[in-house]
Formats: sequence, C-alpha cells, structure tokens
Amino acid sequence: MDTHLLDVSGGTGPGDAGADGTSPGATLRWYDGGPVDAPIVAMWHHGTPNVGEPPAPLLEASAERGIRWLGFDRPDYGGSSAQGGRRVSGAADLAARVADAAGVESYVAVGHSGGGPHALACAALLGERVTAVVSIGGLAPFDATGLDWFEGMYPGGAGELRAAMEGPSTLRTLLAASEFDPEMFTPADLKTLAGEWSWFERIAAAGVAQGLGGMTADDVAYVSPWGFALDAIESPALFVHGSDDRIVPVAHGRWNAAATPGAVLWERPGEGHLSTMSAGVAILDWIERVALS
Repeated sequence: MDTHLLDVSGGTGPGDAGADGTSPGATLRWYDGGPVDAPIVAMWHHGTPNVGEPPAPLLEASAERGIRWLGFDRPDYGGSSAQGGRRVSGAADLAARVADAAGVESYVAVGHSGGGPHALACAALLGERVTAVVSIGGLAPFDATGLDWFEGMYPGGAGELRAAMEGPSTLRTLLAASEFDPEMFTPADLKTLAGEWSWFERIAAAGVAQGLGGMTADDVAYVSPWGFALDAIESPALFVHGSDDRIVPVAHGRWNAAATPGAVLWERPGEGHLSTMSAGVAILDWIERVALS
C-alpha cells in the first residue's frame, strides 16, 4: 500500500463550504493499493476514529476482481492536517482531489460506519464521477424525518453524540475522560475482531495516535447539517447493515436506503457493527457487477 501527501490548501470543490477552514500548507495523506490499470477503482472512507488505509482483509479478493483501492485520512487524522469547521459534504472535494492525484476519473465510493455519510456525500455531490456507492453500518442524517436517531444506540455512543451537539469543547472533555466500553460490540463483533478483521484495532489505534481532533470533528459533523440530500444520489447505491448493530442501529440503514433513489438494502440478521464486514467479498462482487455493467 503506497502512501502520499497532497496539498489541499483552500478547497473550493463541490460540498466544500468556503474551504471548510483549510489553511495554507494543509496536507492530506492518501493511500493507493492495486495496479494503476485496474478496470475498477474504489475509494475507502474510514470510520470514527480510524485512518484511511483501505481494508487489508479485502485486498487479495479485490485484486482477483480487478479492483484498485484509494483512501485518505480525513483532516486531523493520521497524516492529514487539521481543518476547522469541516462538514460531511467536504469529503467530496477531498475525494475528488485524491482521485485527480491518482489519475482516476471515476470510482466507487465505499464507507464503513462514520465513513458511510462521507461516501454518500461523494455520490450526491460529484455526479457521474462516482459510479456507485456502498455504505456499511453508516449513520443517517441527524435531521432524518421520522427517525428516532438515538434509539437503539449503546449508551456510551449516544452520550458521545449528544455531547457533540453541545460543541467541540464539551465533546473533547467527554472523550478525554472516556474509557473503552465493551457494550458497544455484539458477540458477533468480538468474534470478528478475533480474526482477520483485527485490522480494525490497528487502524483505530492509529486514528487516535495524534489526539482526539479527528474524532471530535467527525462527531460534530454527524450531528450538524451534512450539506447534501440523499435524494440527489443518482448512482447505484448499496446499504449493508447488521440487525443487531449497537453503534449505529439498523434503523439508520433502513432510513438511508428508503431515502436514496433505487437503493438496495442488505440487512444482515444477527450481525453487529463490525461483523457486517463478513459480507465483504459479496460487496466486492456487487461492486464488480455494477461497475462493469
């Protein structure tokens, strides 16, 4: 997996609200895995708190299907500079810049957990450049009509996002005092973490290695206006969600699928937030079918 740094000073692309606070000299770390002549390109949008390294457990199966992966650390994660006041919609401009740097015209946007909304932003705001989108265990918009947004969330996660509603300062104080809460994971999640998807532990550790800035910015963005609507998505869309997810309840996936024109929902019985990645190879097959159709 190759890594690169990209100058992202003064963004002005789709979904970028007045550069979202990007300062001169701001950089973005991005990742490139797979042959440059692969017929399909997918861009990974990471969860909270993670870094943007594409999913290692899927790389071999991806190569077999001719899929090249790109990804990037969102601002204030890993090797990317901080960015004040960023919104979910700002991911579209950053993803477009990464694709340009990689020499890629179009791609499939794929996000897990908090990466789901950011992948959806690309599909909604970049038009034909995003040929399909996949959201795995992703949040619904905070203003989703008719959705009890916090219902079914484990208490620690709900408390974290309620603190985000009060602003970055309140949230940072809570996060600094928080400890790992095993109640966020189902038995299926824990089994997943004991296998090849222990990868999540590594990228989560990397996501907080430089502090809590990225996590704070993510959480505040989730409970703020996203800057786009799901009904603007015209590309094929797949939502994958575990029925027992305690971090992002399955009602979020159902709402997103219903709000996105022509979307497909794979509801995974008995799966939690991480164990949905057991569908990873099936998701690659869906990407291959859609991208080459």
